Parts: sequence; structure tokens; C-alpha cells
Amino acid sequence: MHPLFEELAYCPTPIGPVSLRHRMELVLKREVYEIKLGDEYLMSSLFTASEEALARLGLAALAGDTLDVVVGGLGLGYTARTVLEDARVASLAVVEYLDPVIAWHRSGLLPLGPALTGDPRCRFVQDDFFALAASSGGFDPQRPARKFDAILLDIDHSPEALLDERSSSFYRPEGLQALSRHLKPGGIFGLWSDERPDPAFTGRLAGVFAEAWAEPVTFDNPLLGQPFTQTVYLARARQ
Repeated sequence: MHPLFEELAYCPTPIGPVSLRHRMELVLKREVYEIKLGDEYLMSSLFTASEEALARLGLAALAGDTLDVVVGGLGLGYTARTVLEDARVASLAVVEYLDPVIAWHRSGLLPLGPALTGDPRCRFVQDDFFALAASSGGFDPQRPARKFDAILLDIDHSPEALLDERSSSFYRPEGLQALSRHLKPGGIFGLWSDERPDPAFTGRLAGVFAEAWAEPVTFDNPLLGQPFTQTVYLARARQ
């Protein structure tokens, strides 16, 4: 029998303490894993539809059968796992700022850890995604200036609700323009948001990329007894 609640790990980080919790959701009779940064929830295994949709929608917008992909934000691993389910993916670099989160996956403390670490296409990069996006070297320290078919980001709650000041300039046109330089011609940038589609942000993307659109992702929330909508933003790099 599983305990009703247990804190599996707790570690200080440069942006605050991060903790991993495991509990039983009694209403739904389900095991739940949660990562928190201080008092904020980074991710819960209770609802993962939009994190998985980020990967599926981003890759569906691409042609080709040898795709090189970056995922910004490891979390519980649902976006990364969904990327690896696409047989066209040749390589995946998962950029995660919080070293304890990578350690939890490598040690098998998190359920998806063995699948990610056991796939030779997948590599963890412990670094600041936003700093790498702004740099000329990009996301692969072994191959500076390497370009990718898709860059999929799930770190902040939304372009307006940030976890900390590191990303404050990323969502402005100049930050998005810097990110676009790391995409191959026609490559896809995908962004997860906890909010409904924001036409203003879609317009901001369209000002930098060749095209941009928002995909609402609606799922049932049995705890609230009603559907809930989050968003995946997609933008295609210029040819």
C-alpha cells in the first residue's frame, strides 16, 4: 500500500528550493508525482495532456525522418518521452536548469527516468535554457552553433507568468529572434502555456517567424468537475 504523502527529495537551487513529492489522490485513486519550486508547482503527473501535446503538435508540423530536437525544461519528463515516441527523432537534447531534477531522473526516482536515460537518442544538458537561447553557441555544448528542427519549451507558466527573472527578456521580439537563429530553415518553435491563447503573444511570434498559431488543448479536470484549457503556441522559422 502506498503512503498518502511523502516528500522524496528536497534540494536548494540558485532560484529557490526544489522538492519532489509523491502522494495518493484519493478522489481519483491515483498516484501523483509533483515537483515544486518553493511554493509554486512546476509540474504534476495528474494532468499531462498539454505537455504531451507540445511534443506531438510541434513534431507534426515538421516533415523529414531525421529530426533533431531540443526540449527546454525536463520536469517529470512527459514532453521528452512523447518526443522520443516519434520514430523520426534522431536526437533529443533536454535542457534543464535545476540539477536535482536531472539527478532524480538518472537515479530512477521518477517513473519516466529509466525510459529517458535508457534511450541513446536522449541527452540531458544541465544549463540555463534562456541563456543558451540568447547565445551564439546555442543548445549543444559539444557542437556550438548547431541548428535544430524543433525547439519545444515548457518552463514558465506562460509568457506573462514567469518563474524568475532569467526569462524576462526572452518573450520579447529580440529574445524570440535570438531563439529563431538556432532553428533550421522551416524549423518549429513550440511553447507551452498554462493560460488560454493570447492573440497578442501569437502576434508577437508572427512578427519574428514566418508563421505562428496557437493550439488550445482542452482536457477534463475531474477535481473541478469541468474542462480546462491550456495552450501550445507554434511558430515556423523562415526558410
